[in-house]
Amino acid sequence: MQPTALRIAILFLALYACASPDDASTTNVFHYNESNGITSLDPAFARNLENMWAVNQVYDGLLALDDAMNIVPAVAERFEVADDGLRYRFFLRTDVHFHDSDCFQDGRGRKVTASDVVFSFNRLRDPQLASPGAWIFDVLRTDSGCVALNDSTIELRLNKPFPPFAGLLTTQYANLVPHEAVEHYGDDFRAHPVGCGPFKFAFWMEDVALVLHKNPSYFLVDEDGQSLPHLDAVKISFVRDKTAEYLGLLQGNYHFMSGLHPAYKDELLHANGSLRSNYIDRIHLATRPFIKTDYIGFLIDDSIPSVKAGPLSDVRVRKALLLATDRVKMVRYLRNNSVFPALGGFVPSGLPGFNESVHSSTQYNPTGALELLAEAGYPNGKGMPPISISTTSDYADLCEFLQHEWEKLGVETQVEVMAGPVHREKVAKSQVAVFRKSWLADYPDAENFLLLFHSRNHSPGGPNYTHYRNAAFDALYDKANSTVNDSARYALYRELDSMVMADVPVIPLYYDRVTHFVRNEVVDFPTNPVNMLDLTRVRLELPTQP
Repeated sequence: MQPTALRIAILFLALYACASPDDASTTNVFHYNESNGITSLDPAFARNLENMWAVNQVYDGLLALDDAMNIVPAVAERFEVADDGLRYRFFLRTDVHFHDSDCFQDGRGRKVTASDVVFSFNRLRDPQLASPGAWIFDVLRTDSGCVALNDSTIELRLNKPFPPFAGLLTTQYANLVPHEAVEHYGDDFRAHPVGCGPFKFAFWMEDVALVLHKNPSYFLVDEDGQSLPHLDAVKISFVRDKTAEYLGLLQGNYHFMSGLHPAYKDELLHANGSLRSNYIDRIHLATRPFIKTDYIGFLIDDSIPSVKAGPLSDVRVRKALLLATDRVKMVRYLRNNSVFPALGGFVPSGLPGFNESVHSSTQYNPTGALELLAEAGYPNGKGMPPISISTTSDYADLCEFLQHEWEKLGVETQVEVMAGPVHREKVAKSQVAVFRKSWLADYPDAENFLLLFHSRNHSPGGPNYTHYRNAAFDALYDKANSTVNDSARYALYRELDSMVMADVPVIPLYYDRVTHFVRNEVVDFPTNPVNMLDLTRVRLELPTQP
């Protein structure tokens, strides 16, 4: 047998021994499926939710978010913020160690010190790494922005006040890595992670499975003084078929499933969003408002001749399409009320800065939509060029609903379904005029949603895919970011959101809701507004052995 074949055979045996799908209910191994796969276990590249979930089990950072979205200490025992908002000082725990690894001289994980914070943060900022998360430290001073005052004290120095900064440190990008692992594994560090989190890396067969083992030296304990985590291991499978994942959940092969796919939504949920009674003996539904907004975007960049000459450059046309969209009906029939219709602004409900006051001017009003179209020179849609909505297959039903709604105005509408990577590239490169997108907050602050409309964030370099430009918005946004008083800043956020909704570069469709279908044997499973998977405190109620 060739070495490669032998390695594969051994790994398959290890995978089976660690967490056979047929034995998932009788082991202390938590098993879930990730249909989209995982591309990297390096926190510097934890850009999508799939990577974030796996990375969060292996690594910890200075700070974390609890399930109520409070910023809490993690590797940092406490922190202080200077009165001017320019200096953040963190005092590290002294009982945190990196996982045992061959990258260390004796194979044993060493203590985490302030120099590891400096290394991790400077690595993320290094242009040669090209991390998509480097932006979280744009507010740090370029010189002496991150300084170790001693082995257990770190100071971060900002070039200007930025009140949401502590929230940035709770992202997966800000997790701590040892320099030994980065140097030892080089480009292969993505597949050989070494952190200080609750689980340590065991092995990963890409497109097959990833296995993580309990970190026996983890620094946290539960309320009863028992060492965490409670689980012995975590196994992540990569079965791409969503129907197979759904059946695996029902059969007990997986311990939870995230999200609601159109293929089985009516099978699992009633029209009111509650779980059907024939499943309550096996699974339960865990939901929570999700700080995420799904929306339709309009490319309104007047520097592009085809856009400037087109009807979507007229705010009255965009406003007509907004008023013609019955978002309450859309959510009821297409998502079984598992999400919330976006009846406020772009900032989702649940975040300070949510702008409910715009509801009256954006609610469903087909008569008002027809009047606006007529004012714009398109009575009953006459003379209006066809509109094409770009989307992916998972959201084709939503866009077909919009197609039906807009065609009531006499506006010919087409739906163009693309593969995910193609759609993302075309939207980023301003190659589609109308598109469906969503925005998930990286940190729990309304600023994270409003940044999509600042002119300096135009794509492809930033997330302003509509190329919205408003000098008054930019100035007020910058003022909000330098306002330390929370209530005053939240008032500015609402004003900014009102500006966006008045100019209609986007149509907010719905505010998402975290939806988890969890096996009943799973205890203390977390469901939080950022949909971050944290298995640190999860327990499995294992069957009693005779």
